[in-house]
Amino acid sequence: MLKLLDFSLRLSVIPLSLAAIWLTVTNKQDNSMYGDLKYSNLTGLKYMVFISGICASYAFIAAVCTCIRCIVTKTWLFFVSDQVLLPSSIVAYLMVTSGAAVVEILYLAYNGDREVTWSEACTSYGKFCYRLKVAVILHALAFSCFVILAVISAYRAFSIFEPPLAPSKEVGEDRA
Repeated sequence: MLKLLDFSLRLSVIPLSLAAIWLTVTNKQDNSMYGDLKYSNLTGLKYMVFISGICASYAFIAAVCTCIRCIVTKTWLFFVSDQVLLPSSIVAYLMVTSGAAVVEILYLAYNGDREVTWSEACTSYGKFCYRLKVAVILHALAFSCFVILAVISAYRAFSIFEPPLAPSKEVGEDRA
């Protein structure tokens, strides 16, 4: 059951990340008063595209490794590959950082910053802001998949070991 969920989540990340990349990279809007705005103008968007590419690649490689494990019964051969590949939790942390950068861009685009006299931009670039918002939602869904994968991974790691034994009364009396 966990293997199927793990595999399904990894496969789900791939189209989510690729869709977020596509929406971000093809996102541009021209305004006759202010000029054109495209993703390459904003470093935070480039960072999200890079991290989404890492996430999609990692999910693909991990899904392939999962398939190979089902075919080959010697799972100890893949222990090393699990340790070499990025753990799901590290990918999730990277996704948080890139998502935060884009959410900050979106916040400034919608609200501006009066202290530094930045006006909001989404009135003039509504299509750009909408597509960026959808890309962030897709990125957040992919992040959710990685959080669940990290929980599954932690469960697998800790279920191997026996729970710690409660100290017996004799040991407690010897200490007193």
